[in-house]
Amino acid sequence: TCPEGRADRVSGGAAMLKLNRSFASAFVAEEELVSYMDEHADVLARCQAGEDRYADSLGWLSVDEWASDAILDRTCALAEQIRSMADTFVVIGVGGSNNGSRSVQAALAPEGARLVWAGNTLSAWELNRVLDELEGHNVVIDCIAKNFETLEPGSSFRLLRQYLVERYGREEAARRIVCTGTIGSPLEDLCRAEGYTFVPFATNVGGRYTALTEVHLLPMAVAGVDIRALVAGARTMERLLRTAPVGENSAFAYASARNMLWDRGYRVELLSFFEPRFRWFSKWWEQLFAESEGKDGRGIFPAAAECSEELHSLGQFVQDGTHILFETFLDILEPGVGDSLVLGGTDVADAFGYLDGKDFWDINKASFTATREAHAGMLPCFTLELDRLDEEHMGMLFYWFAFACYASGELLGVNPFDQAGVEAYKRLMFDALGK
Repeated sequence: TCPEGRADRVSGGAAMLKLNRSFASAFVAEEELVSYMDEHADVLARCQAGEDRYADSLGWLSVDEWASDAILDRTCALAEQIRSMADTFVVIGVGGSNNGSRSVQAALAPEGARLVWAGNTLSAWELNRVLDELEGHNVVIDCIAKNFETLEPGSSFRLLRQYLVERYGREEAARRIVCTGTIGSPLEDLCRAEGYTFVPFATNVGGRYTALTEVHLLPMAVAGVDIRALVAGARTMERLLRTAPVGENSAFAYASARNMLWDRGYRVELLSFFEPRFRWFSKWWEQLFAESEGKDGRGIFPAAAECSEELHSLGQFVQDGTHILFETFLDILEPGVGDSLVLGGTDVADAFGYLDGKDFWDINKASFTATREAHAGMLPCFTLELDRLDEEHMGMLFYWFAFACYASGELLGVNPFDQAGVEAYKRLMFDALGK
């Protein structure tokens, strides 16, 4: 079974996830921001309550609706069953069907089954690489498809399903296939006909908002993530954001600042981080804001910068380029296991003697603080500060950004939950393939 969770470590709530606005105050004065938030207090109230017009998309707003204790028990039991027969779990899904669980696995490197990612490409080269990765391993696959019409997961599911049948035989392959889809969908019908395990896709949650549902909780649990702790962090953040008044609501302050900057001509937001473990979280964040706000000729373009490497490429544009962007940093305040590495003293005259005995944690921090100070002289810089990088904080991050995105879309005047633009290329692609 899954660990019991470490809810006691989530005490203090807001102190563990803080929005630092001090490096943006030269561009968004605090009194201006407070005035803007007060003026739009009705938007916060609507988001906290959940609006009837978005009822079919707001299942994530109450964490317990799709991550209750009963659901966590069920998910953990299935994860244990999967681990008992396989050391490799293939997650077949694209975008919102894999970014959440992938970001947690990459950030925390849990000690469970190995996860392999598929269904997010049509590249023959990449699909051959995935098949090669499975050789010599016991495999279970999970096809995640809300409507079972998207080409990438659908085609990969056929490929990998046939791989399992060829390798294990039809009956044993059926035991090794999990499908996560909508109740009543063709995918569920297929599962019933073939004897595959079926996991329900949250009916009132769009793909990019599903990080705290079984869509992602199952792969996380198979990988060894403490999903109870992750959900506990999300619950804490829900309590804070859905009860905090206007002046104390950090997610609403972030949403308000973004829209103030939009009104002033800023068109790009750069999510920057000095810890590579946030690489896949930034993919989740990009999809969340791009699909939620990029419509009706509006929306801030979300981009990410993995530092310090990007300081030697994008850093030049940020410092001296056109003033179209602002920056949000992710910062971890406390080092965890594996976050310390002391550099030995000088062994040759390499001109880096000033680093003798220094810890790379501190060297990296010096790079971050210097970068933020330099960039803040040119553009607004916000910092989202986490005490640690663990399950609780990942859960808090997912909920904090989802709530902020909802509020930001409302302030911008767009529907944060549809994505009609995504369908345009699909129609042309299906025509070309003869569907």
